[in-house]
Formats: sequence, C-alpha cells, structure tokens
Amino acid sequence: MENYEIAKKIEEYQTRIDELREAIKIEAVKASLANHEKMMAEPDFYKDMNSAQKVLKKVKSEKEIIETYQELNETLEELELYFEMHKSGEEDLVAEIKDCVEKIETDLTDFEMKMLLSHEYDDCDAIVELHPGAGGTESQDWTSILFRMYTRYAERKNFKLEIVDYLDGEEAGIKSVTFIVSGSKAYGHFKGEQGVHRLVRISPFDSNSRRHTSFCACTVTPVIEEDVNIDIRSEDIRVDTYRSSGAGGQKVNKTDSAIRITHLKTGIVVTCQNERSQIQNKERALAILKSKLYQLELEEKEKKLKQITGEVSQNTFGSQIRSYVFHPYNLIKDHRTNYEIANVGPVMDGEIDGFVNAYLKSEYNLR
Repeated sequence: MENYEIAKKIEEYQTRIDELREAIKIEAVKASLANHEKMMAEPDFYKDMNSAQKVLKKVKSEKEIIETYQELNETLEELELYFEMHKSGEEDLVAEIKDCVEKIETDLTDFEMKMLLSHEYDDCDAIVELHPGAGGTESQDWTSILFRMYTRYAERKNFKLEIVDYLDGEEAGIKSVTFIVSGSKAYGHFKGEQGVHRLVRISPFDSNSRRHTSFCACTVTPVIEEDVNIDIRSEDIRVDTYRSSGAGGQKVNKTDSAIRITHLKTGIVVTCQNERSQIQNKERALAILKSKLYQLELEEKEKKLKQITGEVSQNTFGSQIRSYVFHPYNLIKDHRTNYEIANVGPVMDGEIDGFVNAYLKSEYNLR
C-alpha cells in the first residue's frame, strides 16, 4: 500500500468516525450511562424488576456504544502512529499498517450498520407486498421485475424468502405478490423500500416502441412476534375462500384452500394461499393481519404526536420514492436521499445496498 493510499484511508476513517460521533451523540450517551448507573446504585433499584431489566438493557447497550467508539479511535491512533514511523523510515511496518486498516474497516462498517439498524422493529422479519399501478400489462411486468430484484437481494443477504400469495398477470408479469423475508435485520433492510417505484422505458409490449411510464407500490410491514394486545374478533373480519393459483406449479394446492381476510373497520385485506390447508392459510393470514393492525396503531400514535408537536408528517406510504429510468438514459435515483446510480444492471440484479444504506443513514439522522 502506497503512502498516499494510507493517508487517504486515515482521512476517510477520521471523517466516518466524526460523522458517527455526531450521529450517535456520544456525549449524550455518556451522560445517560452515568444517570443509569446512579439509578442502579439506589438501594431499591431491584424492587421493580421490569423497570430494572429495562435500565440494565440500556446500560449494556450504552457501554457497548462507548467502548466500540473508543476502540475505533484507539485503532485509528495506532494506524496514524505506524504510518508516521513508516514514513520516517524507522521501521518496515507495512504488515502492521495493513492489519490496522483491515481491523478498522471491518469494525467501523459493523458499528455503522449496528447503529443504522437499531430501530425498535429492525430485528423483525418483513412482510413485503407488491401491487402494480394503473397501466395493465406494463405495470404488471414492472412488478415482476421488482420482485426479481428483491428476490436476488434477499439471496445476497442470505435471507429466506417465502411467497405467501401470488397472482399472475393476464398477459405478463404479476398482478400482486406477498412474501415474507426472514433473517437477521430483515425488516431493517427492507423498510426503506416502502412507497411507489416508477419505471421509464421503451415498452417491450408496444409495437411502435414508444416510451412508457409504469408504477408499482411496495408496502413493508414488520412481523410482530411478541404478544401484542391486538384483539381480532370474528365479527370484525370477513373470511373468503378461493382456489389457489399462481406461481409454484405442482406445489400449489388446487383446492379451495386459499384464504382472503378483510378487516371491515380498516379495509385491510390479507390473502394467503401458500400453505397446504385452509386452516394453515387462515392462521398465517391472521398473523399477517395482526402485524398490519399493530403497525397501523403505531402509525396513528406517531401521527397524533407529530400533530401535537407541530411536525409535518411525511406521507411515505403511497409516495414516489424512486425512479428507474432506462430511456433515454440510464439512471436510478432515490428521491428521498438523492442517492443515484447510472449502472442500472447490477441494481436490477439485486445490488441495492447503496440505496438501502443511504436511506438508513438519512432515517438515523432524523431520529
């Protein structure tokens, strides 16, 4: 590694550590830890075990943040020292410098992602739904392209992807698809995909090769495993059965085992046809409905809080979040973060980490 490369790395790492310091508000974390340790020293601290456990959990998290931040600074100082000694010709420290660079690169990236994926439900699995906009075959084909992109992304992240409901388009593409992504921080990685995705291209279905604009709406809901207080009464829902269809070939059960549950008060509709029996499909559909209702409840609380504090809420659901332009030029741009890339091929093949990370950073800065 040349001297100018090492100097550039040191400058990059210092900038990233400074940005982390601002983002995690390290001084506030230290103050919070001191306050929690003072609480732990009180003689009646363990009288309320639930409260005590919450404080202990926070203390553990705060200590990890402070220790990791300090270790990053120490490793960077060590790298700077080795570099100065190497430049002066005192010793051949190439191996030590290389080890330092590898360590700080790994530790810094891991810490950045840990901080970005620290929201309450980021650990959950994700329920993802894709629905084409107006435009028939054009939008349905676009939906199938997005579904392929997410399938490839899930594979790259070693997530498990399970199709819950799938409806083929009449000529091509997909009318709708619901799938569950399982794995470490699955919801955290997928939550930023919620919104409307816009495609501009020369239509493969237009004999005159005209340019068309297509839309697909993506919704992402965390799978709530905990015992949340959501009461779904039988009189609040309508349950319809129908014959399973769509992708899956012989694996799809062709009896009337598919389930559609409509929550009458909210209008939320959940369908499931992937399981082998009607009972299993109903159980899965109810679990998804429960997650959706819980998320709706949280969104309503957040909306009321923002009204009280005077904040203007952003209509994330239903808003256009990203444009994919394939004609007259190639460009994919996220309208929330302004992150963009001209090399569209790898993105459509599932390499969307740049967009995911840009969204997570912007979200973290708004907390």
